[in-house]
Amino acid sequence: MDATGPVTDQPAIRLEGVGKTYPDGTVAVQALDLEVRRGELVCLVGPSGCGKSTTLKMVNRLIEPTSGRILLDGRDVTRTDPVRLRREIGYVIQQVGLFPHQSVLANVMTVPLLLGEPKRVARERAAELLETVGLEVATYGERYPHQLSGGQRQRVGVARALAANPPLLLMDEPFGAVDPVVRVRLQDEFLRLQRELGKTVVMVTHDIDEAVRLGDRVAVFAEGGRLAQYDVPAAVLGEPADDFVAGFVGASRGLRRLAVTPVSEEHLEPLGERTAGELAGTLDLASASPTLEDALGLLMRDDRAVVGVRRGATFLGVLTPAGVHRALRASVAEGAATAAGAAAGAAAPAE
Repeated sequence: MDATGPVTDQPAIRLEGVGKTYPDGTVAVQALDLEVRRGELVCLVGPSGCGKSTTLKMVNRLIEPTSGRILLDGRDVTRTDPVRLRREIGYVIQQVGLFPHQSVLANVMTVPLLLGEPKRVARERAAELLETVGLEVATYGERYPHQLSGGQRQRVGVARALAANPPLLLMDEPFGAVDPVVRVRLQDEFLRLQRELGKTVVMVTHDIDEAVRLGDRVAVFAEGGRLAQYDVPAAVLGEPADDFVAGFVGASRGLRRLAVTPVSEEHLEPLGERTAGELAGTLDLASASPTLEDALGLLMRDDRAVVGVRRGATFLGVLTPAGVHRALRASVAEGAATAAGAAAGAAAPAE
């Protein structure tokens, strides 16, 4: 499936001075400048009422901005037909919004049919997408939404959002309505799918752990619709931009770096006197990007002393709890050094 859309040097999304003020004077979003690169997954996070969902809905004009411009691939969407625009953008919400009187297959076919696709093509596309999100058409295609679990309904919602093959996917608290165990599984599956298809994704969440786990970059909104920080997860955790961000990510932000610090060969030790029976499983650096959180999770799950690490068929060594600790401290120190260097550069007088 072609997921990337037209080739362009423009960022996928650019918000220039975008704001929303309601007639009663309430400022939902202050003059917001934000860019999202093509193929990037950006998480908007912050407390209730901070403007993150309003920002998302202004991108597809479910809410009209009162100031600024919104450009998709360089095109100003504030000057286009909003109905046509929404058909070009995938949209997933927390409560999914499936049509209860239609089968799963019919739900996913909806947008392609609205765009004029022949019924046969729309059905084939829907069947392909259901398989992609892990729902066998023979088993689930003719079921109705009330016959599915919450996690299954959420998968159908994602499939329906992808049905028109949109280059951009907007998601508003997509995993908030399912239990924690299912949520982690859905997050993993969606992250795999996003990487595989190369979609540009903007996702709203109130959960900082979800944001740093999924996002290539994280936009932290403060009350009053102010963008407090926009950076990679490690920077948000390691060097909060201000007191608000520091308070929002919490005192345990050092531990949260476990989820964004990849396992590296420099963290490993030789197997030595240990035996394979002592391993709490293995992590493969070739097929995934395992993090320190993944390693610690294996150690705690299996109550073993070490985690094996390999690259494909080559065994590289083991990671111990002490190794996890050293790697975490090195990550925090590296983040602090990077932020200090950036601050020094910004403070240096121009020549």
